Amino acid sequence: MSPFAVLLAATALTPTPAASDDPQQRAEEIVVTGTRTEGSDDYAVKAQSTATRLPLSLRETPQSVSVVTRAHIEDFQLNDINALLATVPGVNVQAQETDRFYYSARGFDIQTFQVDGVGLPFPFGIQNGSIDTAMYDRIEVVRGAPGLLSSTGNPSAVINFIRKRPTRDLAASASVQYGSFDNLRLDGDLSVPLTRSGSVRARAVGSYLDTDSYLDRYGLTRWTGYGIAEADLGPDTVVSAGYGHQNHKSRAAMWGALPLYYSDGSRIDYARSTNSSPDWSSFNVTDRQIFGDVTHRFGNWTARLSVQRRAIDEDDKLFYVYGEQLPNEINGAPDRATGLGIVSYPGKFRSFARNLTIDGNVSGTVSLFGRSHDVMFGANRSAQRYTQDSAYDFAAIGVSLPLFSGFDGSFPEPNFPAFDRSLDTHLRRETVYGLIRLNPADPLKIMVGANATRAFSEGVSYTAPTNYDRARFLPFVGATYDLTGTISAYASFATIFNPQTQTDVNRRLIDPIEGDNIEAGVKGEWLGGRLNASVALFQARQKNTAEAAGFDPTIGQTLYRGVDATSRGIELEVSGQIAPGLQATGGFTAMRIRGNDDQPVRTFVPRNTGRLNIVWQPQVLPALKVGASSQYQSRMYLEPGVTATTGQPVRITQDGYATVDLMARYELTPRLSLGVNVRNVNDAKALSAINFDQGYFIAPRTVLGTVRVSY
Repeated sequence: MSPFAVLLAATALTPTPAASDDPQQRAEEIVVTGTRTEGSDDYAVKAQSTATRLPLSLRETPQSVSVVTRAHIEDFQLNDINALLATVPGVNVQAQETDRFYYSARGFDIQTFQVDGVGLPFPFGIQNGSIDTAMYDRIEVVRGAPGLLSSTGNPSAVINFIRKRPTRDLAASASVQYGSFDNLRLDGDLSVPLTRSGSVRARAVGSYLDTDSYLDRYGLTRWTGYGIAEADLGPDTVVSAGYGHQNHKSRAAMWGALPLYYSDGSRIDYARSTNSSPDWSSFNVTDRQIFGDVTHRFGNWTARLSVQRRAIDEDDKLFYVYGEQLPNEINGAPDRATGLGIVSYPGKFRSFARNLTIDGNVSGTVSLFGRSHDVMFGANRSAQRYTQDSAYDFAAIGVSLPLFSGFDGSFPEPNFPAFDRSLDTHLRRETVYGLIRLNPADPLKIMVGANATRAFSEGVSYTAPTNYDRARFLPFVGATYDLTGTISAYASFATIFNPQTQTDVNRRLIDPIEGDNIEAGVKGEWLGGRLNASVALFQARQKNTAEAAGFDPTIGQTLYRGVDATSRGIELEVSGQIAPGLQATGGFTAMRIRGNDDQPVRTFVPRNTGRLNIVWQPQVLPALKVGASSQYQSRMYLEPGVTATTGQPVRITQDGYATVDLMARYELTPRLSLGVNVRNVNDAKALSAINFDQGYFIAPRTVLGTVRVSY
């Protein structure tokens, strides 16, 4: 299937018109499927519903919320989710491997994504493959425990992808991009009214990426297609259905990364481009989503039913390297003098994940004691099956690879045997949830809510049972109080639990994560919601967090241990219009993470992070837009064990660093613009992550040019 086949196929998603083309009816129609940020230069939104499903402003929401609008995405060419989340205050993107990614906030892993408010958990605990942002209008991030609407997860954050919806008028755009390392990207976006009034409408989006890399031999091809049709079934009902498809295929992909220290504990000095994998090592991930929803308004109430079917298939041939382990050692390391001690571990894997999620909810207002109050309640059912087959050529395992010369990509592709089933797990989660937002006085709003969740699993992972049947009741309370006409104080308490699939050294499942989040702060809103600012104090607690404790080559799996941790900190954030023509988002997070013994834990997570994104469009020259984006993180370190030669503890450290990105765009005409983006202008060299005792470096300075046309 060609990269833009979905653009053509989307025209087949044309339902029979169910609403009249009468212009009088169009004037009476009310759009109930949500707002969009595209078409606006604003870096702020006036309302979001990720936190509670109620359309509340950031100031009215008693949790920390960040929104990345379409203008922000296009200004800085945040074409994949990793580039986007790296600009969000309080969020860390930890690229431990070239094609698998960890995300964290407030010290803990983010393990739940939502699409249009419906949760889609990561099939294997991490994000495999990249995610293109072409099909999304914006991304909303709620930090803290998202326990009210996400039945499982971590007290870190929930990330909600809001899909693009069809417009009532004809709109089209396309762009061509080319940059460093032969980075070629094409995208197109077409929205078409299928009736004269726009009561039936469709939209198609496609993007194609083919790029090499600063890493030796690494490259990536990714294409994305998305189609959606939407129809008004009268003035109060909207129905939509769509399909999204993405394929991510890499070459010379690293499974794991580079060993970072010698057997004496000293760091190995690599060139930034070093890649341990040969050309045939590849992640091949296909992600398909079929979805539909019905939204109906009746009086002061709105009901919504959403159904999402997600299918993820992988066909990977991978190459892992690790330090040869001595008896009673968890982690091995090469010898500094000889460079020997690194060995091979190739594997071939085939997996699929199938998820069906149904969510229905109702929201509206009730009158009690002479005042109006908001009510929301609903139910969610999610069923998944995950399988993985593996194949190993044992003649190719344990082959010595001298440092540097062994990383030249020449390792031959093994003769992999037939697949064996290594993982087969069935999961089911059922949740009922509800919230009431009380209005006892004009300046005071009190939220009380909860969900009741049952999580069920049966199956096996590398011979270890993955069976559990657990139920939890998770309360949520929050309040806001207007101190002035523009400033509010708030506080909230949320809880979470999350069954885990990782196993310990005894091949037993790590106990479920249990945690909570308490936060309080002050929020301000000015210019009718176009400028927002907040300061928050938070405490996030989490028990039994699975943390890597070594690699077992006999089964080809990382082993884990459960860690208890509490993070406490402060977050500052601002977003929106600072002055006419000047838009910005940014924030700073400072925290500490301690275990039960009050000692630092999860030290591979930076304690301080800063983000600043700012663009200026001069009023005297509105065709020009220039901007800068900066990301800062403080020191992080990992202590994976002791040295083989001295028995002394090993510490891998990445000092604090910052990167700076620049952008400029000029509109030659209202329909045609030219742009340039320069990333990592200061050419910082740093490890992308040290969650494990391996790592690789972030990209050097790169340039990307864009030609964009629109109608």
